Amino acid sequence: MTVAQSNVERRRVLAAAALGREPGHPGPDPAGGDPVHAVTGTILDVSPHLIIVETAQGVEERLVIAPWATAWRDGKVAPADLAAGSSVIIRALREGKVVERIWADLTRMTGTIVSIEGRRDLTVELDCGPHRGHRNIVIPYRTSGRLRVRHPQFEPGFLFDAIGVRAGGASLALLPATSQPAYRARAVPGPPPAYGGVQSRISGTATWSDAFDEDERGAAYPMVERSDVGCAEAEVSCTGLPYLALGSLLDVRNVCEGRSARVPIVACGCVAGRFCDRCVECGTSPRGRIVELSPSAFVELGGELTKGCFNARVGLG
Repeated sequence: MTVAQSNVERRRVLAAAALGREPGHPGPDPAGGDPVHAVTGTILDVSPHLIIVETAQGVEERLVIAPWATAWRDGKVAPADLAAGSSVIIRALREGKVVERIWADLTRMTGTIVSIEGRRDLTVELDCGPHRGHRNIVIPYRTSGRLRVRHPQFEPGFLFDAIGVRAGGASLALLPATSQPAYRARAVPGPPPAYGGVQSRISGTATWSDAFDEDERGAAYPMVERSDVGCAEAEVSCTGLPYLALGSLLDVRNVCEGRSARVPIVACGCVAGRFCDRCVECGTSPRGRIVELSPSAFVELGGELTKGCFNARVGLG
């Protein structure tokens, strides 16, 4: 456990004691069926039937590749075609020993466009928020048309969200992760009056980010108090979210897959709160990103990383 994770855990226990309630424990809801396990690490070796991965803790994991397993790196590939040294996130069954899905060298690029340079391959500078800083990404010419269809306002001040790969020290944007909101990043619409009352469950979009620690199972949440996280850009959302503190447990449900888990709030979700968009992967969610999950938490809730979102419902865990 990292120092940051230890501090979040301590805050959760102290808050529960102050409120006179049980602190609860992070983890999946057993009622969701056979659990899905996320395994992250670096490929040491791979064959059509076996993959060997070294985790961030230096542990060597040997996993059986199911006959129906698929992999993604810059498109669909056979698992055996993945290269040693690739960073992977694996969705595994049967106590985490049987692989059914692999994502290799995956990254997500979410933020506000600062500048754009180039004519064919474009270099874009993104402001990823006060906690994640600025980032330069590359949009290859071959994927620019697909991205521009979903991001028509391709100019500084507008939001951008894409999924791609890390290759040769660069981050390549390949897939649009959302339809770009029509407003500027600083002009997020407020929540509708219907959300004025306190609700036990809020519906909206759950997304993921790779800005978490490797193998972390946590969430970034938009409506945390600015004084609590030292962030002047917090407390922004077009959804009527309640205020919660770092360390609080969120009960997150993937409406599409019927999986639920208690996930601790470990970071400020000020960038996610600026996206008043919808997830359309399974029905159509209400507007607004209500939680941004770490990749491992997203996968274990049944999410597909290359789709980028799922229709979610959250409550206090």
